[in-house]
Amino acid sequence: MSDMLIVGSKLKAYIKSQKCMTSSELMDELNKKVMQMVEAACKRAQGNKRTTVKPHDL
Repeated sequence: MSDMLIVGSKLKAYIKSQKCMTSSELMDELNKKVMQMVEAACKRAQGNKRTTVKPHDL
């Protein structure tokens, strides 16, 4: 597994505030999704000849 891009304690606290519980697998899966989104955004920025990733790249 690559580096964690999300803060687990913050996510768990938010989920708890929504009166839900966090499964043990959630962090890894969410991290994978975030990583995929960031990689796609980087490719889009590079495809547009930019090195800066902007919100609309997501």
